[in-house]
Amino acid sequence: MLGGGGLVAANVYASATESGTPQQTSWGAVTIDCPDVGDTLTNVPDGSRAEVDQELARLDQQIAEAYQQLQDPSIQDRDAAQSRIVDPLQQNRAATIERIGAALQRSGEQPQGLGEMAGCTLRQTDNQNGGGQGDQQGEGQNQQGQGDQQNGGQDQGGQGQDGQQQGGQQGGQQQGNGGQAGNGPVAADYADINSAPPAAQAPPAQGDASRGTFVTSCGVNANGLFNSDNVIVAPGVSNGAHHFHDYIGNQSNTAFASDQDLANAQTSCVDQGDKSTYYWPVIRLQNGTQEQDAAKPGGGIEGNAGKIVTPKEVTLKFVGNPRSKVTAMPRLLRIITGDAKAFVNGPANANASWSCTGFEDRQLKDKYPLCPQGSDVVRTFKFQSCWDGRNIDSANHRTHVAFAQNDGTCPNGFKAIPQLVQRIVYDVDAPSLNDGGRTTPLFAVDSFPEQLHKPVTDHGDFINVFDENLMNDMVGCINDGRQCGVGTGQDDPGNGDNGNNNGGDDGNNNGGDNGGDNGQNGGGQNGGGQNGGDTGNGTDPTPGDGNDGGNGNGAEENPGNGGDPQQQPAPATEAPAGDQTTAPADNQPKTYSSPTAHSTSAPDTTNADGSDDEPTNQPAESSRPDPQDDTATTEPAAVAQPPVAAQPAPQGDQGSLAETGTQLWPGAIGAILLIAGFVLLRRTSRRSM
Repeated sequence: MLGGGGLVAANVYASATESGTPQQTSWGAVTIDCPDVGDTLTNVPDGSRAEVDQELARLDQQIAEAYQQLQDPSIQDRDAAQSRIVDPLQQNRAATIERIGAALQRSGEQPQGLGEMAGCTLRQTDNQNGGGQGDQQGEGQNQQGQGDQQNGGQDQGGQGQDGQQQGGQQGGQQQGNGGQAGNGPVAADYADINSAPPAAQAPPAQGDASRGTFVTSCGVNANGLFNSDNVIVAPGVSNGAHHFHDYIGNQSNTAFASDQDLANAQTSCVDQGDKSTYYWPVIRLQNGTQEQDAAKPGGGIEGNAGKIVTPKEVTLKFVGNPRSKVTAMPRLLRIITGDAKAFVNGPANANASWSCTGFEDRQLKDKYPLCPQGSDVVRTFKFQSCWDGRNIDSANHRTHVAFAQNDGTCPNGFKAIPQLVQRIVYDVDAPSLNDGGRTTPLFAVDSFPEQLHKPVTDHGDFINVFDENLMNDMVGCINDGRQCGVGTGQDDPGNGDNGNNNGGDDGNNNGGDNGGDNGQNGGGQNGGGQNGGDTGNGTDPTPGDGNDGGNGNGAEENPGNGGDPQQQPAPATEAPAGDQTTAPADNQPKTYSSPTAHSTSAPDTTNADGSDDEPTNQPAESSRPDPQDDTATTEPAAVAQPPVAAQPAPQGDQGSLAETGTQLWPGAIGAILLIAGFVLLRRTSRRSM
C-alpha cells in the first residue's frame, strides 16, 4: 500500500508555501463561481466553432487566474476581493462573451441570454471547517442519485446527508485549507465506504436485450503519458483542461491532434484495432512530492500538486442494452461522462462513482471513499449508451448522446450503442483525517483550480477510434450474448497481465490473487478471465459476467511479462458470427463533427465497395461458463487458439513432438517387419540343413 509518514507530511506544508502555490485566504475559504457558458451552447455552426472554442477556453483561463489572485495576502477581506478581482473578471468575461455572440451571429445564430452570464460571485466553501457547502452538496447528492436511477446507473440518493454528517464530524479536526497546494482536498471530502447505501439495481434484461460484453485491454498508463489538454472540449488550446489527464489507448492525444493524427497513431491496446483514446484526471497523493508539472500550468501553478498515482488496474468493458440490440458507434464519436465543473455548476451532469474493492455494491458520488485495510480505491465511469444517430459531437459535447431511461430504453430519436464501463483501481491507503493527512496523505483528483479537488468533479473522456471491422465484431458479440475481446483474458493465454495480484473483484474483498502477477501466471484463465469480475454487486447491466478482472494483456506495464503490446502477435482474426450491425451509411446526415486542429471530418477509410483498407486485428471468439451456473465452474473455459504461425516452434523449424512421432511410426513398423523376415528365413535355413 502507498502511504506517507511524518517526515514526508512535514514537506506537504513546507512545499505548499515555498513553491508559491495557492494558500487559503486570511479572511476565509472561498472559491469563484461563474456560470458555465459552454454548457449552455447547444448549437454552434461549423463556421464559428473554432473561434467559439478558443473564447470558451479564454473564459476558463480568466477564472483560473482570478482564483490564483485570491491568494494575494494584501487582499484582506471580501470587499477588496470583489473590487480587485471579481469586478475585473466580470469585465473580461463580458468582453469574451460578446465575442462569442458575434461569432455566432456571423454564422446565422441569434444567441439569447449570453450577456447575462458574465457575472461571478465569491462563494464560501467548506474547506476550512467541513461545514457550509457540505449542506448544499448533500442536497445535490440526493438529486444526482435520482438522476442516476433514471439513467439506469448506480443510485446514490441520500448519501448527501450521510456525507454532510461525516464532514461535520471530521471537518473541524483539520485546520487550514488542506492539501499540498492549499486548495483542497479536506477532511469533509471523505466518507467511510460503509456509510454509503446500496446502489440501485440496473433494469432487468428483457425482450430483445443485448446481453453480451466486449472487453478491450489498453494498460494503466505505466509509461506516464500525461498532459493538461482536452482535444474534445478545447481543440487547439494548450492547457485547456487546467489539470493533468492519464491517457491510455491512443498515444497521440494532444489538443492539436487532428482526426487523421488519431487514426494514424500508435495504441497501447493489446488489440491494435482499438486506437480509441481513453482519458481521465489523474489521482495524486498530497505527500509533498514535486512532480514533473510542479511549476507548470495545469500542475502546481494551478493547485494540482503531489505524487501522481499510477492505477493498479484499468478495465474497459462495453456492455449491451437491457431492452434492445445495439448498433455500432460511429467512428470518432466523442463522449464525456461527468462534469469537471460540477462543484460550482451543480450535480445536473455529475456522474462520479467512488468505491472500494469488495464494496462496489456501494457507490459514493460526492465523497472520496475511506476503504478498509486490504481494499483498494475504485473509480467507475458509466458512459452514455444512447446516440442521436447523426452526430459524432455536439456544441456542448453532451446533446448528441444520452443515458438510457429508467426502464433501459433510449430517449425518442436515439438508438442504443455499446456502453463503455470504465473501472480504475488504485492502491492507496485511507488518509489520516484527524491530522489533515500528515500521517497518511490525502488523495484527490486533479481539477480546475476553483473546483477545489472535489470528488463530484470526477469525469471521463472517450473518442472512438476502433477499426470498423472490430467495432462490428463488438456489436455482434454483444447482440449475440457472448463475452468477447482480448481483455477477457481468454483470447491471449499466457501473455501475462497488469493485474498485479489483483485478478478482479469477485464480490469478495480483493477478488483473489490469480491476477497474473508480472506475467508469471499469465493473463489467460487465471488472469482475471474466468474468476474476475464483479459477481457480487449486481450494479452492472450484466452482473457477474466476470469481465472486470485482471486485464491479461501482456502490455508494457510489467516489463518481461509479454512485451510491448505493439509487438505482440496479432490475435486470431476469425470474426465472431452474429448480427453485424454497422454505423449509418455515408450518405446519412452528420450535422456536427468535432473540430480539431487540422481536420473537421472523419477520415474516409473505405473503398467504393465498402471494404476497409485499414489493417485489422480481430479478437478471437471466446466463450466461458455461465457464472450463475454452479456446474459451469468445474469446466474450463473454451479458449480460442491463436494461429499456428504465432506459436514458436520448440526447436528451430522442426514440428512438434506429436508431429515427429507421426512421421516416424511408418518407418519403424517397416523396420520391424524386415527384421522379422530375416529371422524367419534364418530359422528355415537351419531346419533344411
